[in-house]
Amino acid sequence: MKSIKALSQFLFEIETKGFSFFDKVVPVSLLERMRIDTQKQIDRCQEWQQKNGLGAGLQGAAHHVIGCEDSFDEFLEHFFLDEYIHAFFDGEYILNTYGVLDNYSATNVYEHGMKFHRDIRTFSNGYRVLLNMLVMIDDFTLENGATKLVPGSHRFKEKPDDETLEVNSVRATGEAGGILLFDSNLWHSAAPNTTGKSRRALTPMFSRPFMKQQLDYPALLGESFPKTEKMRQLLGFNALVPRNRDEWYQPPERRKYKSGQG
Repeated sequence: MKSIKALSQFLFEIETKGFSFFDKVVPVSLLERMRIDTQKQIDRCQEWQQKNGLGAGLQGAAHHVIGCEDSFDEFLEHFFLDEYIHAFFDGEYILNTYGVLDNYSATNVYEHGMKFHRDIRTFSNGYRVLLNMLVMIDDFTLENGATKLVPGSHRFKEKPDDETLEVNSVRATGEAGGILLFDSNLWHSAAPNTTGKSRRALTPMFSRPFMKQQLDYPALLGESFPKTEKMRQLLGFNALVPRNRDEWYQPPERRKYKSGQG
């Protein structure tokens, strides 16, 4: 895609604030289909949750929304903001997890999501291992629960008290189609939606290739799913662990774990 922000500006924002926003990235036609597919994915995932006795605790969220031949597969094929994600990691990256949620007022989407948290459990102290992407499927406003972000908090090893985080937080407002990238060390939280309407977001996360994915996408999707080498890289097919010595002792072009994976 054509650059819509200088890489130097993006890297400065990521370094100092911990996040960077890109306006009007996703086309309207794709957003319209994503809104429809969000509810389909949530319904599909609720069937799995109920089957395994998880109840309503994850209501409003769907995980691993890939492989259903819908708008979320298409979103990945666009590789939106690819050059910026590469710049963040200074190299190759893979899809670590891929979810969608609807923060509508009648639902507690995630109890912990309303509390300040970060999405990496081990503080990486400036080493960039995980990157959050938040895709605004709907407009994000103060009224409908735009995400709270605490600028500069990606440098904090320990969590400050909630009052300090709240006072220093800003809101990630923006029009549908905007994309927010933020360091996964950043302290953030959801906010209440008081409108009675949906506020949907797609929430991919990207990591260095040597990190374990939250779900084994190559095993889930199979060898025939990725149609391009770029998609193989994104989905983790180039960072597979050999399962036996025969797979280990292979020439470079046939190795499971390709070069350049960090």
